[in-house]
Amino acid sequence: MPLASPTTAEHVMGAVEVVVANGGEAPADLVAEFLETTQSRATAALDLAVDLGLLSSQAAVYKAASPLCRFTLTPDQKAAVLRIVIEAYRPFVIFRERLLSTSDVTLASKQTKTLCSLPAHTDEVRDTLVSLGTYAHALVTEGGGNYQLEAGPADNSLQVLAVACTDMASAETRIRSQLGPAAETALTQLRDTVILPLRDALLRAKNRDGSGAIQAAGNAVEAHIDALAARMSVSLVGASGIISKLAKFNPNRRLPRKLVQVGEYLGSIRNAADHGTDSDINNSAWQIRDSTAIEYVFVACSFIASTISIERNDPPEI
Repeated sequence: MPLASPTTAEHVMGAVEVVVANGGEAPADLVAEFLETTQSRATAALDLAVDLGLLSSQAAVYKAASPLCRFTLTPDQKAAVLRIVIEAYRPFVIFRERLLSTSDVTLASKQTKTLCSLPAHTDEVRDTLVSLGTYAHALVTEGGGNYQLEAGPADNSLQVLAVACTDMASAETRIRSQLGPAAETALTQLRDTVILPLRDALLRAKNRDGSGAIQAAGNAVEAHIDALAARMSVSLVGASGIISKLAKFNPNRRLPRKLVQVGEYLGSIRNAADHGTDSDINNSAWQIRDSTAIEYVFVACSFIASTISIERNDPPEI
């Protein structure tokens, strides 16, 4: 249902980012935890992302539905993506037209609610649409609750995404080089779940988003372990997470102990980044160093390449 509950642009784009970082899909409770908000507010943000065409939903799980979802690495990219999608979002288009006609944001909101049959209260419609517009730089505040249409160059958003595309291509090339030819070949069918998350992780590390980098690279490592287990006929029943799944390789020494220990390092850092407060450090949260995030991505690549080398019966390397 379109715009039934109020939300903010920050929550909408944050929700999309969580879905991408979680491997392309996520339930509302996970999004709420990452956004540090209530599940109802997270659901409102996710539902609006669906209306905008960025996500889809099925059985209470939200999935990435647009290639634009990957452009959530920096605030500029998020704003550019939102600017592009709201240009096709009927409530915002009508709201902008009515604002231009009436110069009254409250009246424009009321007319938009009527014309688009929006269930939310007029004030909620106003606040949500203004949030979308200002975040995307489509509206500029004049103070005193007044807004005007942004009159900057129309191609700004496309320029931001063009630069981001170049960065993504370069980062993917670097990841493929780090993995090496054998691993790259073995991962041909896993580009979406292994190579692209590693690429995103490298970009996040570059942008000093340590937790995001480790989350993305950790997802890639776990996806690789899942696929490796299937190919090596290792059952992962009852296992959850990198460390638990790697333990399933131990009984028959399907992976050398030293490689498993490298994987456990990756699992431990991921847990530190993802699991909030830690009782071992007086219920504080671990802060991720910039250097740790960068190192994590490259160790993840080395771990993946080394396990594939063992699978292929190539000379062991680490």
